[in-house]
Amino acid sequence: MPPPMKRPALATWILVGLIAGLACGLAACYLLPADFNAAALRWVLRPVGELFLRAITLMVVPIVLVSLTYGAASVGDPRKLGRVGLKVMGIFIGTTVLAMVIALALAEGVVRPGQSIQIPTDARYAAREAPFVMDVVVNLVPRNPLKAMVDAEMLQLIVLALLVGVALAQVGPKARPVLDFLGSLNDALMRAIEIILYLAPPGVFALIAKVMIEQGVEVLLPLLAYVLTLAGALALQAAVVYPLLLALVGRVSPLRFYRNHFPAMTVAFSTSSSNATLPVNLEVTETRNGVSKSVAGFVLPLGATINMDGTAIMQGVATAFIAQVYGIGLSWGGLATVVLTATLASIGTAGVPGVGLVTLSMVLASVNLPVEGIALVIGVDRILDMLRTVVNITGDAVAAVVVAKSEGEWDRAVFERGKG
Repeated sequence: MPPPMKRPALATWILVGLIAGLACGLAACYLLPADFNAAALRWVLRPVGELFLRAITLMVVPIVLVSLTYGAASVGDPRKLGRVGLKVMGIFIGTTVLAMVIALALAEGVVRPGQSIQIPTDARYAAREAPFVMDVVVNLVPRNPLKAMVDAEMLQLIVLALLVGVALAQVGPKARPVLDFLGSLNDALMRAIEIILYLAPPGVFALIAKVMIEQGVEVLLPLLAYVLTLAGALALQAAVVYPLLLALVGRVSPLRFYRNHFPAMTVAFSTSSSNATLPVNLEVTETRNGVSKSVAGFVLPLGATINMDGTAIMQGVATAFIAQVYGIGLSWGGLATVVLTATLASIGTAGVPGVGLVTLSMVLASVNLPVEGIALVIGVDRILDMLRTVVNITGDAVAAVVVAKSEGEWDRAVFERGKG
């Protein structure tokens, strides 16, 4: 009697949903009548995609509060917490700066995608005013923790969770019941994410098909050089910087990491939201990449808020592209200003779709480029947002693996086995 056939892993089904969504969306966009597509969007694709997106977004606030509090409390020794924090921030800042250098080297020194392009430059974009830096510092502390939860103010929630976690660690044995409760609640939330992931194949299909029907490929053609430059910079970050960090610093297999991490990458691609992908990223990082709950719970919520390598790359490429279209040269000092401003702008950036355009206006203003130039790239941003979100969440997971390995809180057996 032949052995029973092994069922395809969930990651395989998610990949099938992704490819099918791309194919069906493009086919519907060009082969089916507009009325049929409108009905499909209204009755199937938008509801199914929104249901999946809401299901994982539902978990973001409780995951951030519980996992980060539990992670900070589990670290215990304040000196160890400080050491882990310094390692994490060093990786975050280092990879972001490298991302900007790659972006500007490609866009300004190699490809120069906007040099010969002819696009009307009378488009307008209403930029938001950059917040006063001291207001940002003051707003780190919430007036009302319940309001911070309702409004999903991630930086405020991180401060609250870290404060409570450090306090629990200092209380000592008396806090053990609370820590046990948080650990059990964290396990329950991870289980809830596993259940929600069964919605991922149809959810990913619906989200991708919706984008393809609404956008098509014509939106890419006039800006093909810009799109390819940005995609190339993102690919270099994911295929060179992160593997080198994993192999040389973490001493782990990059190929195995990406194989394990793939489900989180597909969810990031379909949702275009680092915050929405956070619950899945936590589940995958713990159960497939072998990172301890305490390190994953500390690093990933922090990274989803302040570590945006993909967004930084977009800002670098877009800044160079807009400068070239307008015929404005960037000096070495200007390039350094772009790197610094984009790195700082990525801290506290909300991990939601399209927010990179808001921070891009700050970067352009820092080097006296016309903010209206954002209108030149806004047409293709929705599609490119999917790519850069994959890089954003992958950078967080890489940092978690490297830090966990250095702290002796990484399980090689889980990493090598992965999970179907």
